[in-house]
Amino acid sequence: MELSGKKILVAGFGRSGRAAADFLLGRGACVTVCDHNERLQVPREFTSRGMRVELGEYAIPTFTSQDMIVLSPGVPLMSRAVIEAQARGIAVISEVELAFRHLRAPLIAVTGTNGKTTTTSLLGHLFERAGLRVFVGGNIGVPLTNALAIDPGPDYVIAEISSFQLETIESFRPHISLLLNITDDHLDRYASFEQYRQAKAAICKNQTPEDFLIANLDDPALQPVLEAARATVFGFSRRTAPERGAFDDGNLRCVFPGRPSLSISTENAGLIGSHNRENMLAAVAAAYLCGLPAGAIQEALESFRGLPHRMEHAGEVNGITYINDSKGTNVGACCSSLAGVNGHLVLIAGGLDKGGSYAPLVEPLRRKARALVLIGEAAGRMQAELEGHVAIVRAASLEEAVGAATRLAHPGDSVLLSPACASFDMFDNYEHRGECFKAIVKNLGRTAGSHAL
Repeated sequence: MELSGKKILVAGFGRSGRAAADFLLGRGACVTVCDHNERLQVPREFTSRGMRVELGEYAIPTFTSQDMIVLSPGVPLMSRAVIEAQARGIAVISEVELAFRHLRAPLIAVTGTNGKTTTTSLLGHLFERAGLRVFVGGNIGVPLTNALAIDPGPDYVIAEISSFQLETIESFRPHISLLLNITDDHLDRYASFEQYRQAKAAICKNQTPEDFLIANLDDPALQPVLEAARATVFGFSRRTAPERGAFDDGNLRCVFPGRPSLSISTENAGLIGSHNRENMLAAVAAAYLCGLPAGAIQEALESFRGLPHRMEHAGEVNGITYINDSKGTNVGACCSSLAGVNGHLVLIAGGLDKGGSYAPLVEPLRRKARALVLIGEAAGRMQAELEGHVAIVRAASLEEAVGAATRLAHPGDSVLLSPACASFDMFDNYEHRGECFKAIVKNLGRTAGSHAL
């Protein structure tokens, strides 16, 4: 794709917008950046290369005078300036679509409501331990266009892809796509669950029978996607043993007609919990399809230690274990985390409401929770939906919530922060929320005269 001399607008100057602008400027494009933040400080390294900047409300004439628009994930397609540009036939693409058009290495792309980041990171670890050069990026925090600057290029590109990024793809075609699950999420952006499912399903819309779709056979929400897929489906399941796919019978096994089968022990695996067994199955399936040696896969599963803010051990004080699952930003993730905790617990949840139902929390809370401590903007609606099923306490801050949860927990219990909500009502992001939780627990250990492990 020739970019030199083309007028290209980058909407949104966050992490992915900056990466896209840098790449486009390097290819000789005439770049304009638009961002709603009127106080945005644009580094001189960009403006000195001729990049124009417009801050504040999007100007329709600017959008409609471009050859192409690269839309950052946080910019909705329903923005009036974007709609006007599309009406005039101007291509509107995502940063991941821009990157894909220039990639030379095979692409493995991961999406789903829950488990994306863990699975993507585990995949990178598997491929690195097998001695391959890999780039790991996308929605995981490193823009996909950064892969284009690597010399020599990677053997594989592994990317976490969000539904927002998939809204504006055109030719994006992974050699292997992983669709982990689909549960209610982002219903503050999508009009219905079906619209959200279609956005996720776009990860495989350009695939052909020469490509692979690794998908969760145990998730009924994925059945319409599997039925419509043109890619070769390699399913994974914890309930059945597919003739072509991956399954869990205590070991992780992969079978494919005409290929040797694979069996990987999980006795010493670094990840724990039922949801992580699904993540491991999906990652091992991709490694198997790419021909990684069994020994390298085994070693990588045992040496991988998971991610911060996802079922992270935050400390133990006076016999109570504190678990930081701040990345559990939707109901499905929270349910998985509740299932992964042994024994009784007190759950801290709440934050910025995302529009879905909290009803799926009822049964796991009934089974495991001594109490539910609620914070944030969503606390009122959560209490209305869950009251009568579990004891509920409201807290004005995370620190107050940890204090309340500590008083309600018994020795041997866990206090689990798994908010089932976004963080932006009280925190910068889920990382900020998780770090605050860990700091509170650490201080609790000092106050109690115990060492937070």
